[in-house]
Amino acid sequence: MATSSPSVFLLAVNGQIEGANFPEYDNLYCKYCYVYGHDWAPTTGLEEGITQITCKSSHSHRLIWNFPLETTFKSTNPYGWPQLVVSVYGPDVFGNDVVRGYGATHIPFTPGLQTRTIPMFVPEPTWRLQKFTSWLLGRRPEYTDPKVVAQGEGREVTRVRSQGFVTVSFNIMTKDMKKIGYDTGPPVPSNTQSATPDR
Repeated sequence: MATSSPSVFLLAVNGQIEGANFPEYDNLYCKYCYVYGHDWAPTTGLEEGITQITCKSSHSHRLIWNFPLETTFKSTNPYGWPQLVVSVYGPDVFGNDVVRGYGATHIPFTPGLQTRTIPMFVPEPTWRLQKFTSWLLGRRPEYTDPKVVAQGEGREVTRVRSQGFVTVSFNIMTKDMKKIGYDTGPPVPSNTQSATPDR
């Protein structure tokens, strides 16, 4: 019986959205989703989710979520490698939920445990009058679809301001990538010479 070569490879994404650092804000929660190419398809796990609301402790300025991530994708090629998009929300002075930051990162290519710190940003109004009325009415500028953060198209004229960081840890596993012809492991040195001198 002949064994057939695989036609797809698998990418297992495990980990957690550990927390965030937003010095000016408290009582925040995070939404996440994945953006991936046409050849990619999720096979197990959740494609999007929302964390609990967290507050800063009295001895730390970090917000801790420790929200689990667990998704497996399959694909025939690496084009459109998945990205994790995170959006952080919290109350303004009037109690309205407003966006506190958007950010995205590619899922790591190499297997193993890795941590990413995602810089966050928020869209800004163009004029001072828009800024004042958006603050007064509690309707700040935000993207209608947060997935636009992971795409370059349509973002070239958006005015944004950096604001905070989100930390995510990943434990990545792959299956059948080498069998299809993709090697994401560490480079193997070809002609290495001994570092100790001959005696």
